[in-house]
Amino acid sequence: MSQKFKDYYDYLYCEELAEKFTRVYPDFDTKKFIDQLADLENLAFNDRQVLIAEALKNCLSLSYEETIAVFTKILGPELKGSLGMFTEGYWLWPLGKYVELNGTANFSVSTEFAKELTKRFTGEFAMRPIIQAQPKKAMNLLIDWSTDDNQRVRPLASECIRIRLPWAKKMTIALDYFPEYTEVLTNLKDDPDKSIQKSVANNLNDLYKEDPEKFSEIISAWSTTNLSKATAWIIHHASRTKRKVEQAES
Repeated sequence: MSQKFKDYYDYLYCEELAEKFTRVYPDFDTKKFIDQLADLENLAFNDRQVLIAEALKNCLSLSYEETIAVFTKILGPELKGSLGMFTEGYWLWPLGKYVELNGTANFSVSTEFAKELTKRFTGEFAMRPIIQAQPKKAMNLLIDWSTDDNQRVRPLASECIRIRLPWAKKMTIALDYFPEYTEVLTNLKDDPDKSIQKSVANNLNDLYKEDPEKFSEIISAWSTTNLSKATAWIIHHASRTKRKVEQAES
C-alpha cells in the first residue's frame, strides 16, 4: 500500500525541517520544537500542518517579518517548469500554513513570500486569507501576477481565487470582484502552459456551479472566430459541468 500523503509529515520530516532552520537560525530550539509534536502522527493532514506551523511560531522568537526572512533563507532553488509541487516542494507546506494562519496583517511581506513560495511549491493556500482580508488590493496584485514572466507565478493568480479550490474553504471573492477576476483569467486564456489552461478551466467550472450567468458572460466574450487553441481547450474543459446539466435536462 502506498504511503498516505499526510504520513510524509512525520517525526523524521520534522527533525529534518528543524535541521534546515538551525543552519540559517542557530537559536532555533529543536528540542522545544519536537516536544510540541508529540501527537503529530495521530492527526489528520491539515491538523498536522497547523500543529507544525504553530510549533514553528513558538520556536522562532522573532517578529512576523523576521520569521518570514528566516523562511526565505531555507526555500532553496526554484523548480523548473510547472511540475514538482508534491514531489519536490511538498516539505514547504507548513511554511505556507504559517502564512495562512498569521499573515493577513502583513500584506506586502506575506504576498511577496507567497510569490517566492510558489516558485518552489505553491502559495495558493497562503494567499486566500490575505485575499479575503484585503480583496481589492489583492485582486489588483493578482492581475499583475497573471502577466508575470515566471511560469509558476501566473497560475498562482488563477488558483488562489478559485471558488471551490480543493483542500480549501469556499471563497466567493470572484463574484464580488468580478471585473478583476475576469481580467486575471483573460490574461491567462492564451497561455501555452497546459497547467495554466487547466487552472483557468477549473476556475470557470467552479464559477458555473456558483453563477451560470457570469460564466456565460466570460465564455461569450472569449468566443470569437479567432479562438486560440489554448482558449478553445479551456472553454471546452470549463464547460464540462454545464454539459452534464444540459444532458440531464434534455
